[in-house]
Amino acid sequence: MSTHAAPQTLVDKIWRQHVIRELSDGRTLIHIDRHFLHDGTNRQAFDGLRRIKRPVRNLDLTWAVVDHILSTLPGRTGESHPPGIERIHALRDNCRQFNLKLFDTDDPQQGIAHVIAPELGITLPGCTLVCGDSHTATNGGLGALAWGIGTTEVMHVVATQSLLVRKQKQLRINFNGRIGAGVSSKDMILYFMSKHGVTAGAGCTVEYAGPAIRALPIEARMTICNMSIEFGSRCGIVAPDDTTFEYIANRPYAPKGALWDRAVAEWRTLGSDADAQFDREVDIDCNAIGPQVTWGNTPQDAVAIDEALPDPATVADSARRQALERAYNYMNLTPGRTLEGVPIDIAFIGSCTNSRLSDLDAAAQVIKGHKVAKGVTALAVPGSMAVKAAAEAKGLDKIFIEAGFEWRNAGCSMCVGSNGDLVPPGKRSISTTNRNFEHRQGPHSRTHLAGPAMVAAAAVSGCITDVRKLLS
Repeated sequence: MSTHAAPQTLVDKIWRQHVIRELSDGRTLIHIDRHFLHDGTNRQAFDGLRRIKRPVRNLDLTWAVVDHILSTLPGRTGESHPPGIERIHALRDNCRQFNLKLFDTDDPQQGIAHVIAPELGITLPGCTLVCGDSHTATNGGLGALAWGIGTTEVMHVVATQSLLVRKQKQLRINFNGRIGAGVSSKDMILYFMSKHGVTAGAGCTVEYAGPAIRALPIEARMTICNMSIEFGSRCGIVAPDDTTFEYIANRPYAPKGALWDRAVAEWRTLGSDADAQFDREVDIDCNAIGPQVTWGNTPQDAVAIDEALPDPATVADSARRQALERAYNYMNLTPGRTLEGVPIDIAFIGSCTNSRLSDLDAAAQVIKGHKVAKGVTALAVPGSMAVKAAAEAKGLDKIFIEAGFEWRNAGCSMCVGSNGDLVPPGKRSISTTNRNFEHRQGPHSRTHLAGPAMVAAAAVSGCITDVRKLLS
């Protein structure tokens, strides 16, 4: 009797290739292929290494970058934002002592960790990649199994190139149909959360599939995977394909020559088998998605630009109803109206969610020929210095500057508000970031999440606006 291997998902295949040992308590020791450190989560890890007198296990698989607490102002240095000086110097000292590659403030390859890892070819299909930052899931857009880790785990990876983890359940989200004009991948993932909530992926690794996902370029897939964290998952992933391979080819750290051919042949085997079983599957009709904007204080509080805001009185669950009422109070909005026409004070294009060349290009196409509305402060912050250079080579910087945007250097900037880029108390921001929690962009700031084109439309209109009207 012939036997056949059980069908496997994409995650099953990557997982099995990385198992070192399975423990009796249900945890598995797995090999970590790539590890990124940044200025926010490195100090305790290196202090721990010194305490146990251990070196970095594999210098060729670990990189460090300054991104979170770094000023984005023109001419910035590591000393430009005083509260960040100590952390930046600590990272420099640690990388120097342990002989690690650091993408420092003056490095032309510096940028946000989840932007530079893919663009340098460090992120590869089928690899495991971790960083002390929850949005490491972004790298899943290239078919990597990538997730954020805690400070103790950072030390463990640096010392052993491995991690003890429990394999999660698996959720597949199938995006069917086609997205319409003015709709982006950011709208796709916000729409999903608006329908299924911020706990839909709890305890799960998410695979994104379907014709609408396959039609997306790599940078748009990274946006989708980036926001897996916002509905409870630790990581999201898209199976690699020719679009992936074309993106990776010839990047600095990507395989070359015969190694490239062998790698691509292996990567082509990584898709989920046709009859692979998932713990849960969800189908999304992309034909129903319009440009999305959040109105409350979680990413699931999203509506289409022409959709009325929900009435808490119609919500049966008391905890959810109270959360909605609190959000309306914090955001100074009322149920029943649409978001179109709500005045804004700040427009921010940037973050690991939407700061790549395609994001800046999409925003520039809306801004071109317009001026930032009176009273609005608008920032465009490329995700890396390489993205900034590429945008300037295309003349996008001139479009932003002529419109009245501030054109900045690479960094996390206003996403987390830890480097001096803040939304003032009581002011309203529309932002391409991934989180709209209370006080996220500054004390008592109000944040609306949207895609780059929608943020651009609001910047030049002075209020939240349907970008399709400007595009037409």
